[in-house]
Amino acid sequence: MGRTRRQNRSLDTIWEIDDELWRRIEAILFEDAPATPKDHGGRPRIDWRSAINGVIFRLRSGCQWNKLPKDFGDDSSVHRWFQRWCRNGVFEKIWAVLLAECDELRVVDWRWQAADGRLGKARFGGENVGKNPTDRAKNGTKQSVLVERDGGPLAVVIAGANVVDQKLLEATIEAIVVERPDPKSCEQNLCLDKGYDNSTGHEVTQRHGYIPHIRPIGKDRREARRPGRRKARRWVVERTLAWLSKCRALLIRYDKHDFNYLGLIQLACGLLWYRRVHRLQAA
Repeated sequence: MGRTRRQNRSLDTIWEIDDELWRRIEAILFEDAPATPKDHGGRPRIDWRSAINGVIFRLRSGCQWNKLPKDFGDDSSVHRWFQRWCRNGVFEKIWAVLLAECDELRVVDWRWQAADGRLGKARFGGENVGKNPTDRAKNGTKQSVLVERDGGPLAVVIAGANVVDQKLLEATIEAIVVERPDPKSCEQNLCLDKGYDNSTGHEVTQRHGYIPHIRPIGKDRREARRPGRRKARRWVVERTLAWLSKCRALLIRYDKHDFNYLGLIQLACGLLWYRRVHRLQAA
């Protein structure tokens, strides 16, 4: 009985919008909508819910836009709306709404945060693409992600694969999609790996009011840990990056426009928070 109860609390991999999620995001889509076509002319607008489902299908599968199943509507229309939503920050707003809902329920633990980056291939080049130092200088993109204690994504930025992590740290912190609590009223620790052990990494963390937990370069893990100090939680951001990489359209970048690729990441981050909302409601 206990096992069945735990299974019911979890949400299967999201391939389409359910009624609860649609209720939360429908208003955001209408805010971004252009004027309704006049009765005497103009093509009817495609179904937005089907279009969002088409975007999620592409996010999960990594397929080409012209290979979308016909159930989602005309592939050109779905792609056109997807680009509009990305340019106007709609997916970031969806992410922010779901994160804010979790924050109101007090399940966002701001006390411990972690940031890290992940390198990925960029097949067709485009903006924010650089030579990947780990892939024979082929085109690549870096994702820099900031998460809270349990791995919930708070912010993401992208850059060329040749941009070092510490140069993206401040932009990542400033990209948090909701208002961050005041560090004076809420102690916040930031866990970083040894790639941030430099003047830039230390200055940025202190300037933004964090207590830094940066693994020193050239020291063993046991040697680097101070007596009586809590163990840094760097692994949670690595787990979140692994979650995002399960989406094939994020694992390998096929989008030439950086705002399209960023929009897909933002949508995936929003879906991660919706899974937590669903788990809380089912508990």
